[in-house]
Amino acid sequence: MTEKYEVTDRTTLKRRPHRGIYDKEAIQAILDEGFMCNVAYVHDGAPRVLPTGYGRIGDYIYIHGSNQSTMLTAALSGEVCVLVTHVDGLVLARSLYNHSVNYRSVVVFGRPEEVTDPEEKLASFEAYARHVLKGRFADVRPPNSKELNSTTVMRIAVSEAVAKLRSGPPTDFEFDLDRDCWAGELLIKQVFAGAVRDPHGRQDVPLPQYVQGYEKLPSVEQQKVENAPDT
Repeated sequence: MTEKYEVTDRTTLKRRPHRGIYDKEAIQAILDEGFMCNVAYVHDGAPRVLPTGYGRIGDYIYIHGSNQSTMLTAALSGEVCVLVTHVDGLVLARSLYNHSVNYRSVVVFGRPEEVTDPEEKLASFEAYARHVLKGRFADVRPPNSKELNSTTVMRIAVSEAVAKLRSGPPTDFEFDLDRDCWAGELLIKQVFAGAVRDPHGRQDVPLPQYVQGYEKLPSVEQQKVENAPDT
């Protein structure tokens, strides 16, 4: 039997409850596939939301920022809501009313804790690097004590959480099925578009294994030039 998070008032889906997922493994998989999350918090009595990077260690999400970060200061004084979303496709129906999006999302509620233990702070940096690209942490210089001291790290327990997803074709009304209109799913996939070497510093450093192959892909700038219309 798979382990599930407890369903709370805040994680109970009122609309389309059949799309709700509380399976721990499924929720962690969605979190691990993302690069950015949105953090909602309250500052000066007003709601705010900001995108930021994150990493995960076990049942905690870790977020880093400057010691002067307004978001981190405000978040650590109250509760937050963290959202991670993947868009998997556009759902094109025969009526505009039934257009939709296929997606996977996770919402986490909780009260953040500041991480002060140096070893845990360093581990959170490693978790972030591993989250972005496996193998990267072993390649780079880890943060020194000055950098660790100038960084605020907070963690949010992934305990009050819910995933929600939509997949599959459009759900058109029966009277629209014979319309002369294409309908279906326009799939979306996030992929690496190329690796462009930093022009500063040494140019003889070989490509690490986790980047090999990406340098052969055209960069975004190259794609724009190649796809530009002839004049």
